[in-house]
Order: sequence, then C-alpha cells, then structure tokens
Amino acid sequence: MRTFNIRKVDCSIEAAIKDKIDNLNKPKGSLGRLEELALQICLVQQTLEPSLSHPCHLLLGGDHGIEREHVSVSPREVTWQQMLNFCHGGGGVNMFCRQHGFKLRVVDVGVDYDFSGERLAASNNSEDDIVFLDRKIRRGTRNFLYEAAMTDTEFDRAIAVGSDLVDDCCREGCRVLSVGEMGIANTSPSSIWMHLLGGVPLKECIGAGAGLDTPGILHKYKALQQSVELFRGIYGVDERSSLTNDPSYVIDALAFFGGYEMVAAIGAMLRAAEQGLVILIDGFIMTACALAAIQLYPAVQDYMVFTHCGDESGHRRMLDIIGARPLLSLGLRLGEGTGALCAFPLVDSAVRMVNEMNNFQSARITKYF
Repeated sequence: MRTFNIRKVDCSIEAAIKDKIDNLNKPKGSLGRLEELALQICLVQQTLEPSLSHPCHLLLGGDHGIEREHVSVSPREVTWQQMLNFCHGGGGVNMFCRQHGFKLRVVDVGVDYDFSGERLAASNNSEDDIVFLDRKIRRGTRNFLYEAAMTDTEFDRAIAVGSDLVDDCCREGCRVLSVGEMGIANTSPSSIWMHLLGGVPLKECIGAGAGLDTPGILHKYKALQQSVELFRGIYGVDERSSLTNDPSYVIDALAFFGGYEMVAAIGAMLRAAEQGLVILIDGFIMTACALAAIQLYPAVQDYMVFTHCGDESGHRRMLDIIGARPLLSLGLRLGEGTGALCAFPLVDSAVRMVNEMNNFQSARITKYF
C-alpha cells in the first residue's frame, strides 16, 4: 500500500476564523452547527474565505463473494443493473447530484459484469454530468467464508484506483468530495470491520442490510462469525487481543473481508485528505471505510464531515466509536452516497455564512456582546 502524507489541520488561524464568525451580524453562536462546520472547513482549506467549487461524487461499484452465502436479500445482479441505471440518470444518487450540482463518476471497480457491450455513451452527457469509468480489478471478490476476499496486489490496486480518481477531481478544481457505493452484500464486510476495528461484539454489528428478516439476520451472523474465525486462525489473532493500532493488522483485515469498491473508497478518502479536500461521509458502509481510514491515518478525520446516521443496525455505535456527530438523522439506508448529498446544503450554508454575511462594523449594528 502506498503511503499518504496526511497532516492534522494547522490551527494557527483558528483564532482569526472564530473572530470572523463571531463578528458576523448575529448573536454569538446563534447559527450553532453551521458555525462549527464553517470553522472546520476554513481550517481544512486554511483560509477565511472557503470554497466548495466543483463538487464531485464518486459512485464506486463492486461485487462480493460472500453474497453467494445468501447474506443479502438482494441478488448479485442488482449491482450491475443499478450501475447501468446510474449511468442513465435514473438513481437516487443521480437526482441528488443534479439537485446540488455534483459531477458524478460511476466507477466499476469490481462488478461481476461486462459493461463493454452496453450503450454507455449516453452517460457522458453535459446535462447530467455523469461519467462512467472502467477501473475493474476483478469480477467480484472471493468468498471470505473460505479465503481472503482479495490479494495484497489487488488491495494495493484498489487503494490506487480511489487515489487516482481524487486526483482527476482535483485537476478539475474540486474542493469537496463525496463518496458512495454500490455492491450487494457490502454490509457484511462493513459489519466485520466494525467488529474487528471497533471492538464491538459481532452480533451487535449486524443488521438487516437491504431487508433481511430475523432468520436471515441469524444466518448472516453465523456466516460472518465463521469467516472471522477463519481470519483469526490464519493470522493467529486472539479475540481478546487489541491490535487495531497495528497498521499491518488493519490492512490484513481490510484485504481479507473488503470489497474492491470499499477499499477504493478508503484510498479516495486518504488522498482527498492529503489534497486538502472536504470529505462528506455517507452511511453505514462509508462510515466503516472512514473508520478504517482513521485507523491507518488518524489525521484524516480532520477533513471528514459525517453527514447522517442511518437505520442500519450499528451505524450510531460506529459513529460513537469515531466520535462523530452526524448532521442528519433521516432514517436513510439507501447508500450510493445519498445521505452525503442530502446534507450538502447544510455544508454550503456554512460556507455562505462565513463568506456572505455582513459583520457588525460594516452593517453599522451595535455589537452587544
């Protein structure tokens, strides 16, 4: 895995930012979380005049070998069918990208389908601003019930895919990035990452995903528990061991269970922080990726805005582990990055506040505090 030079944000201008925010013509602190957001974004960008120019959304697709164990109510083909739907502008992610002016990159990192015969030219249109990119590493990961989901080489490639996508966005002037995913059964590796990296009992990490019933959740738990036991047996990891501060252990866990789209998302988050972008974090699966990124490079959290708490079991618990306060709680569990896009207007409002509101002196209003 390549190394990233991610620094904690420089707080030397924090006093100046707070002074500007406090002197806007409003009662001190009266815009609450918007003021906190504005401070964070100013620190990320190291300026008193932040910008959210050229927002980009990465929609990363990949299939999972564990899906063969019937851990999801949705069949595997839904992944490629939805990817085509996104390319033609018909998904929830498309609607929100259009609404908020995000350029959408639909990226095949590991979908079990050959898109070469599909008519995707219509996806590269100026109206919807959608681009389809073939970055396929393999047609789905291996089944981690029996073996590692990906090789070390494939893991490195997935990290590089995410990193390179961010560089493409930056060349267009992007200052804010959101990341979403499409991959049937990807709540399974997310739950295991939460268990292994967050120290939460596995049973408390597993939810219904796309709609499993109670027997289905129990079956999912048994399959994932068996997979974790295999991992521990191969790597000699005791359940009571606390090894999450060891980057090599974290990488082993990510490669053994992860999806190509999930590891690419981690690469994108790390590179985005290295490039000084604001990173909007979506729901359960992207929060699991954020947790992994933070385990590898703790400073990456300075650049992350956690946008919502979804309905998937364990999401609130994982946010608490990170120490994150989400902006929204709307019962979302669609994925695709839709929660991040829904929260963007709040982020935009925070930036507009610091850039567009008048201050007491210019407005000739008595400062009363």
